[in-house]
Amino acid sequence: MHPEIVSIALFWFVTAYTPGPNNVVASYSGFNFGIIKTIPHILGVTLGFTSLVLFLTIGLINVFKLFPVIQEAMKYLGTLFLIYLAYKIATSTTSDEIKNENPVKFIETFLFQYLNPKGVTVAIIVVSTYVELGENYINYATQVVVLALLFSSTSITLWTFIGKFLRKFATNQKFIKYFNYAMSSLLLLSIITFYI
Repeated sequence: MHPEIVSIALFWFVTAYTPGPNNVVASYSGFNFGIIKTIPHILGVTLGFTSLVLFLTIGLINVFKLFPVIQEAMKYLGTLFLIYLAYKIATSTTSDEIKNENPVKFIETFLFQYLNPKGVTVAIIVVSTYVELGENYINYATQVVVLALLFSSTSITLWTFIGKFLRKFATNQKFIKYFNYAMSSLLLLSIITFYI
């Protein structure tokens, strides 16, 4: 067992459950499309983020250390994608036709984990702090990856259910429209936190 397992778990918990791009989109999707249609998003976030952490533990972290400009470029690309996503959320239709639309696809969500400024930064911090080469490397790396899987899957699922729960209060189209505006604003606000 990693000697700092509680510290790692607390860090994963705080970063996974607080509002961020993935969680905001999960609530938006759960609200507008329901749980079943949000499953590709849930799987994309869970598997994408976990694979990022796995690749970092087996060597990708060294690429970021040698070439910090790559992380910076990814942050700006991720920011542009989030601005586009915020625009799409804010301008999404509030009619019943929205139910027939497909929310964010699995592959888009999976690949976004490698551009998500919050996720990439958090993953780099955890791997560089808690996974070191040595006799316990495989053991510690495995624990970090398993915790990433656990916390990413449970947090994204919870935020989806929050969105679905809030749908009960959507008694008119105006409420739906304002909810989408609020989600779009939260997404833009999460971008600002990357730069302060």
